[in-house]
Amino acid sequence: MKDSLGRKIFKIINISIIVIFIFLTVYPFLQVVAESFSSEAMIRGGHVNVIPRGFNVNTYRALMSDEIFWLNYRNTLIITVASTALSMFLTTTAAYALSKKDLAGRSLLLFLFAFTMFFGGGIIPLFLLVNRFLGWENNLLSVIVPGALGIFNLLIMKTFFENLPKELEEAAAIDGLSQLGILVKIILPLSKAVIATQILFYAVGNWNAWFGARLFLPDRTLQPVAMYLRNLVAAATTLTSEMVAAGAEQGNVNHNVQAVAMVLVTAPIVCAYPFAQKHFVAGITLGSVK
Repeated sequence: MKDSLGRKIFKIINISIIVIFIFLTVYPFLQVVAESFSSEAMIRGGHVNVIPRGFNVNTYRALMSDEIFWLNYRNTLIITVASTALSMFLTTTAAYALSKKDLAGRSLLLFLFAFTMFFGGGIIPLFLLVNRFLGWENNLLSVIVPGALGIFNLLIMKTFFENLPKELEEAAAIDGLSQLGILVKIILPLSKAVIATQILFYAVGNWNAWFGARLFLPDRTLQPVAMYLRNLVAAATTLTSEMVAAGAEQGNVNHNVQAVAMVLVTAPIVCAYPFAQKHFVAGITLGSVK
């Protein structure tokens, strides 16, 4: 069956809009990659778009030889893995419990969880709690524990659990499985899409987070790599001698150094996303079709 003229026009317009959005999304990243391989003079002259000009890899060599950069990278890996694992444990267990309509105090618990989405204690009470009361200054726990449970993610997972067939749990209970056994052996295997989506949300958020490190981790050797990048963008870091030789000026970090740092920081997330794309797309469309 051939498409009508109106259908063909719709497809052309639809594809054109999608291509424009793809270009607007990809172009800034391609420009950053091009700037990371270009000379500072070409960048400042406005000659670099998506093709490198004045090919230069000296900054890559200089930045990758910086010990602080790799210490921060290691810290980011530790924070991301530990925080994501803790977040998924708390989110999954809390969401499964709250999905039970016969849970005592369920309405009150939901209200208390939702309340924290709109009202918080503020930065100063959080700072005093973490640094003074808990004594976690210059401790990675200060950026792992406080934001471990995302309420929005909790509500998404709770809704997903509520939509699973109750007959599966009833049959498992008849076979003698406990609530924990039902969660581990029945519910979680059916929840791969939403779990993959939540892991991606938490991991990307933890990878890019820097504000908590600014509050609780004054020691540069304990900071995540996002903080390293933030300092570069703000021209606040002390440059190594190799970076100075590559063309960066003290107190005025050049665009090339910033671009190299951004590429090295974002590359792992960009490379990991295609492997999680199938589950991510399935996860964000959960509940859209009944």
